Amino acid sequence: MKKILIPLIAFVFGGFLSGVTAQTLTLDECIDKALEYNKSLSSAKLKLEQTTFDMKSYKANFYPQFNLMAFDFYSTAKGDFTIEGGHLPIYNYVEAAGKFVPNVTMNADGSYTLNQYADFPSQTMEWKIKNIFSGGISMMEPIYAGGKISTAYEMSKLGVNMATENIRLTESEVIVKTHEAYYLAVKAKELGEVTRAYKTLLDELKKNVEGAFRHGMSTRNDIMKVQVKQNEAELAIQKADNNYQLALMNLCHIIGLPLTSEVGVGQPETPTQTSLPAEKGMRPEQVILDNKTELARQNVKLTKSDYLPNVAVGATYFYANGGELAGKKLVNNGSASVGVVVKMPLDLFGGSTNKIRSAKAAYQIAQMEQQDIDEQLELEWAQCRNLYDEAQTEYRLSQVSLDQAAENMRLSKQQYEVGFETLADYLETQAQWQQCNAALVNARCQLQLTYVRLLKASGTLK
Repeated sequence: MKKILIPLIAFVFGGFLSGVTAQTLTLDECIDKALEYNKSLSSAKLKLEQTTFDMKSYKANFYPQFNLMAFDFYSTAKGDFTIEGGHLPIYNYVEAAGKFVPNVTMNADGSYTLNQYADFPSQTMEWKIKNIFSGGISMMEPIYAGGKISTAYEMSKLGVNMATENIRLTESEVIVKTHEAYYLAVKAKELGEVTRAYKTLLDELKKNVEGAFRHGMSTRNDIMKVQVKQNEAELAIQKADNNYQLALMNLCHIIGLPLTSEVGVGQPETPTQTSLPAEKGMRPEQVILDNKTELARQNVKLTKSDYLPNVAVGATYFYANGGELAGKKLVNNGSASVGVVVKMPLDLFGGSTNKIRSAKAAYQIAQMEQQDIDEQLELEWAQCRNLYDEAQTEYRLSQVSLDQAAENMRLSKQQYEVGFETLADYLETQAQWQQCNAALVNARCQLQLTYVRLLKASGTLK
């Protein structure tokens, strides 16, 4: 009976799809499309780019910082000033004194009279501002900043690591979500196959019952019983078709195709025990937590650096040009300078101590959160392993139940045909066979989903 039913299912479902030109998508194709289309994953990749640029900018703080300066000013302001004239004494060389002395005669009142002098005329000078330009370049190189520069750079590298692991986490979530959508479509498709095979059995049974009725070997009530089952199967087929179409639309939504795309799904290989990961890997959630805890520890060092000495060396070159005095350029030269800057914060009111204590408390909180979530992840791993073991048992028992139901239906058919069993009993065995088939479909899909969730929980999902 089992050898007959398998070709029967293929024939019915093959006939159902013969008029459909849908593209059959494999699971790997759907995963590739979902990873390419997913907006959260694109955002995570942009976040990685952002943190990478931040890391490079923090690394630049190790090198000298250069600045260019320029200033240009124009003014119509102008004016003049006068230097008053007078008599300038003439000096003569006195050998006895060995120096030049003014040729003057001292008076009794302490004043003096110039014996020889030269006239110095009054001078009037005009000044103009006109255009003044100045420019220069400066360089500042930090020698010691309390560890702020190196700590900030280490924190930026942690940010890059977290962004990288966030991509891995998002990818695993997209993969699991795609598996769920794909297997939902597979289950709906196969349940439709089972229902159509069940409907074919009922159609065949109805023909036999009608033939028996024509020969007076059955009643119209028997025909009505089969028709009721046919109606139920007809409704179940319609529901299965609707569920399949909705499942395909949901799959198209996840992989970025139009919802009305003509697509179909295949049947992935059922995982086996031998394909399980040998050991757990580091989950991206764990790596992110490790980095967050380390980030909190580095923040303690960064807070301390605000209250440590800062030493830097700087150099500047400055050039100025502009202004006129008495028709000549007033300023036209450059100058260079070098200096050392030392800054030592003073904690007079305990501000730094409290900030450092706050950062240490945040670090302790991060450690406790990491321990708590590590335990949750370990619990999730154990739960997924148990669910997978249960799903394997359910799948194995479903296969056994289907074989038993097929054999029971075969025997019931023989008993019914020779009159040793009622039609109701035979219909019941057909319904049980259909239910066992549906249970096997559910068990296989559930096994595949628990398998991929187990891979995610173990940190080995690729």
